[in-house]
Amino acid sequence: MLLVSYLLDGPKRFNDLRRDMPNISQRMLTLDLRALEEAGLVSRTVYPEVPVKVEYRLTEDGQRLKKVVEVLKEFGMWFKARP
Repeated sequence: MLLVSYLLDGPKRFNDLRRDMPNISQRMLTLDLRALEEAGLVSRTVYPEVPVKVEYRLTEDGQRLKKVVEVLKEFGMWFKARP
């Protein structure tokens, strides 16, 4: 869900996502992105440039997760604020 929440802001490149989530390994990020792509929630666009530019964005189905992310964020804020 964290990865989806970052992609809700718009398309991002792999290294942008690595900066957003510094505690995730490159391998784990790659596996997560592939899983989301296989599920049809993320699309991967490769631009024919040197060096190759790859962008990840949420598909229409992925955009439907916005409400779920908002509820999880609200719960997290409530949970963090508890005494």
